[in-house]
Parts: sequence; C-alpha cells; structure tokens
Amino acid sequence: MSNLREVSPTVYFNVPKGYESLLPYLRDDSALRAKFFGRLHAMFFSGAAMAPHVWNALDELSVQETGSRVPMLTGLGATETAPFFMSVNPRTSRSGHVGLPVPGNDAKLIPNNGKLEVRAKGPNVMPGYWRQPEVTAASFDEEGFYKLGDALKPVDPDNFDAGFDFDGRIGEDFKLASGTWVSVGPLRARFVAACAPLVRDAVIAGINRDEIAALVVLDPDGCRLINPTLPQDDLAATAADPLIRDAFRERFEKFLTTATGSSTRIARAVLIDTPLSIDRGEITDKGSINQRAVLLHRDAIVQAMYDAPDASVILPNTTKATSR
Repeated sequence: MSNLREVSPTVYFNVPKGYESLLPYLRDDSALRAKFFGRLHAMFFSGAAMAPHVWNALDELSVQETGSRVPMLTGLGATETAPFFMSVNPRTSRSGHVGLPVPGNDAKLIPNNGKLEVRAKGPNVMPGYWRQPEVTAASFDEEGFYKLGDALKPVDPDNFDAGFDFDGRIGEDFKLASGTWVSVGPLRARFVAACAPLVRDAVIAGINRDEIAALVVLDPDGCRLINPTLPQDDLAATAADPLIRDAFRERFEKFLTTATGSSTRIARAVLIDTPLSIDRGEITDKGSINQRAVLLHRDAIVQAMYDAPDASVILPNTTKATSR
C-alpha cells in the first residue's frame, strides 16, 4: 500500500483478491484514490474470476476520480498456455467475458454435456509435462489442442466475432439425483453477484441429491458495510451475526426468484464460520477456491445440511421468494 501512496501507476496488475482487498482503501482515502487513478490507463487481472460487484466498484471509483472508466483487461488461459491464449479488449471487457483468441492462437470448441468445451493451440502452449508422457498424452487431443477443462458461451451465437463468456469448469459440474446437470460456474457467479457485498464466493454442493446447497464464503469488509460493529478477523462472529444473516437471507430469497428449475435453485446455505485453508488446498495463493477440496474437507457440514439441518443452515422462505 505504501508503494501506491508514492507512485501513480500507468498500468496496474493484480489478482481479484488483491483488487478486493484494495477497494476499502480506495473508497476511504481520497489521496490514495487520486494517486492510484491519476495516470492509470488500464488494469489487468488473472488467476481467478473477478466478482461483478468488485469490478463494478472499481468502475465507479475510476469514474468518480477521473470522469471516465479505466479499462479492466483479462483473458483466458493457464500456466500451460503461457499464460493466456484469449483476451478481451477495452471496449468489450466486463465481468465473465474472456474475448477472443490472441493472434497466433486457435480455439477449438467441443460439445460437452450441453456446453462448449474450449481447447487451445498456439506457439505459447507448452509441448508437454516434464517426464510425464502419459499425463501429456491425456492433456492434448488428436489434433494437438491442449485441454484446459473450461467451457465457453458465445456472446452472440450467430456471430462468434463478438467473443465469448466463461461458462465454468467442465470438471466442477455435477448431476442431481434426477439426472439434471448443474452448471456450477455460472450458478456460483450469479449467486455471488446477487448476494453482494456480503459474499465473496460460494461452494456449490448437491451431487446425487434432490436439491442444490451452498457453502457461503463471506466478505468481511462487505459485511461491515451492513454492520460496522462487527469485530475484525472473527469470521464466526460475522457468520452468526443476526444483521448479517437477515441481510443474506433477503438477498438469497430475491435470488431464488430468478431460478428456472432445480439446476438453478439453491435450496439451502451455510455461512462458513472458519477461514478456508491454503494448507489443505481449499484456496490458492491467488485467492481462487478449489471447490473439490472444500467439499472434501467440509463434507460433514454438507451432510448435515441435508440430513440434519440445525439453526446454522439458512432455509429460505420459498413461498415468500416465489411471490415477489
């Protein structure tokens, strides 16, 4: 932070968690805000998806300070594609958009359980994994395209030149007991956006169950906007606070009015009251959440949500939610 107080960047790079942590300082410190946006031409992020409310807040602050929106740039890729093979441009950038392949790169789209799986080829894509020929062979298809495991959705199905939106990780999706596929990535993004600023992220559960559930990762800074008296660094107190639970329930029930069926309806939720663990692989050093690891290490919470829900489980008033 001290560096930003001294130097006005022309381009600023960070991961979404970094931008999220920076927001309260930019809101509260006019001198820092002026220094940060004074010479800024563009921002860039990678490593994880950026929540819409974080993106929108940065846009609002840049307009407040400079009179115009400072472009936020990003793309799609992996370490294996050094680092990305798709990119947005300043005119099209928005939360969830990944743009088009950069020059020299090709994207291959493969139908996969109702989605379009994307694969990458280009001079920046690695030739393989060091001394792991079997892993290498499984990571490329017969035409030499690298399998990222991601899905895309065209902005305009009739015009692919309009670019693509991220449509989740193929490996995160699952089926309910009814056989209905749940598209985790888009559902999680909509849920987090609907529950802003209280929620930082969510882990979606429900494989082989009748209904979807969510383990909710709270945003302490956002929660303090609702209740400024919340103690610092006490996630358990935040998750149990009546004002926070009521504010979350209100947003949760409003979100349910947008559900179109069992694959988009989250029926129950728990506000996680202990921090996610880097050591257990629940969260990366870039701030992104490993859905599988969280579900594995917090399986007892998931089971209790379905089989023996207690007062910690938030069950929305579905009659009220439907009537709104």
